[in-house]
Amino acid sequence: SDGSRRAHVEIPLEAPGFSSLIVRTSSYTPFFGKNDIADLRALAATADLAFERCRLLQSERETLAAAELARETAEKANLAKSEFLSRMSHELRTPLNVILGFAQILETSEISEDDHEAVGHMIKAGGHLLDLINEVLDLSRIEAGHLTISPEPVRADEVVDDTLALIRPAADQRGIRIHADTLGGTIFVRADRQRLKQVLLNLLSNAVKYNRDQGAIHVSFEADPRVLRITIRDTGPGLPEPYMDRLFEPFERLGAEQGPIEGTGLGLALSMQLVELMGGAISVANYPGEGAAFSIDLPVVASPVDQLDGEGGGARSSHDDNEQPSQRKLLLIEDNLANLHLIERILKRRPGISLLPAMQGTLGLELAREHDPDLILLDLHLPDLTGAEVLHRLRADPKTRNLPVVIVSADASPGR
Repeated sequence: SDGSRRAHVEIPLEAPGFSSLIVRTSSYTPFFGKNDIADLRALAATADLAFERCRLLQSERETLAAAELARETAEKANLAKSEFLSRMSHELRTPLNVILGFAQILETSEISEDDHEAVGHMIKAGGHLLDLINEVLDLSRIEAGHLTISPEPVRADEVVDDTLALIRPAADQRGIRIHADTLGGTIFVRADRQRLKQVLLNLLSNAVKYNRDQGAIHVSFEADPRVLRITIRDTGPGLPEPYMDRLFEPFERLGAEQGPIEGTGLGLALSMQLVELMGGAISVANYPGEGAAFSIDLPVVASPVDQLDGEGGGARSSHDDNEQPSQRKLLLIEDNLANLHLIERILKRRPGISLLPAMQGTLGLELAREHDPDLILLDLHLPDLTGAEVLHRLRADPKTRNLPVVIVSADASPGR
């Protein structure tokens, strides 16, 4: 006490940045005894705890800020990567489309047997490169969250049959028998038809590539009211056990990169992500020395007919099946000569279509107003106007606003 019935107590604190807790009593405090000192020490401990909680909160804020910064940095990096891959895919696809187009025309032309073999190698190599470009682009879109999935009721047996028809020629070349069970009823699953075919074709292609000659592929179904499982089993050597945990990683070929079988190591990784985007799951069962079985689980849904009946209506086509096609005019606005010649060669086989070529956007607009074409094929990259500007002007002109337009471009970026 300082003689005026007041007390001054200083208690050391361990909290960083603070040296002590000072408590001064009021003038009417009768005395300052041991119990009061104990209470003050408890108060000091509470203060220490409060300061520690403040320090933890500050640390948490800094951690959250760092995490937010890392997220923003990752998003920018993903965006830059996706933009780069999109531009690269455009630059690669533009010449590749021309190469494959002319190779396919040569394949159907009267050329020698040796030339046919050479053209076949060109188409095979070009197709392999195109698959690689497509798969890399699809993976980048999935990572960026920009891949478009159009889920709808899909009849499962029809998609499987369509895919089997595509893979049978490759299986026949090696004497591989394909047996598909009967589904036992019409079952619809919720899926993107094209993406489901892509996944099935990839799994069937692997079942052919990694199978033995004169082997077999078995496609089976397991259905319950909620899920349909499609299983593809082969009679190959099975999967190497040490690589099983890396089975669905991009560019992982499970040791097959040293062998003669071509591949990119992207198919399974892309298939898994596509199936998951469609609300399903993909799994594998390995039988070393006897083969492997990949299964796809997809949600079962009502058929479109049942859905329409439930909604009390349907769509009726106004197309007359007996109507004969008349002469059609097609306007091609394209500045790439190779692409122009390719379209010309393709349309020579369709005498009912006359082609109007335009290598500039302004000329294309004039031809559209003058000839009223039945269809316009429009490139996005033109020397005088962008394809977007040409489309805008077509829509702004009453004479051309209703003409159907198809954009033809190798620029397959997510924004497009």
